Amino acid sequence: MNTTETLQRFEETVQHYLLELDSFSLEQLQYTPQEGEWSLGQMYVHLVNSALHMQLKNIEICLKPNGETGVKTEAGTAIFDLGGFPPVRIQVPPSPQYTPPQPSSKEDIVEGLQAVVRQMREVEPVLRESSEGYTVSHPRFGALNAREWFILIEMHYRHHLLQKERLKHAIAG
Repeated sequence: MNTTETLQRFEETVQHYLLELDSFSLEQLQYTPQEGEWSLGQMYVHLVNSALHMQLKNIEICLKPNGETGVKTEAGTAIFDLGGFPPVRIQVPPSPQYTPPQPSSKEDIVEGLQAVVRQMREVEPVLRESSEGYTVSHPRFGALNAREWFILIEMHYRHHLLQKERLKHAIAG
């Protein structure tokens, strides 16, 4: 998939998230099905924060000639060969540095998602001309170049659709 197709698919996924968001109250978004599990709102915050504060920042680093060089891990190669994450639940133990905060408002979530879309639109044309040689290491997937970080954002949002559905059913009871 090229970056133009990736951006289109990403925008469609974000549109889906925004349409679904309309049907929930803030209280429902903050509902935690069980101890140690994220609420639907925390999942939205996670998507926004990981894109804005990690993935898009790493794209910027890769676009500079002083980026690192390295190799992808086996897991990194596998998800890019698959074109997405396998449909399995990934759980990380709760921690202050990883567990996202509860959303303070639906408007903050909407603004965050819109900011990610804006930045994805801004960076996409630059990626067509970017060097694949500069990378930033992902903790699990190894060295990713700017295009791979861009594609990873789309795959990450698509992967969380499964969690969204599960949490939606938990809210409905």
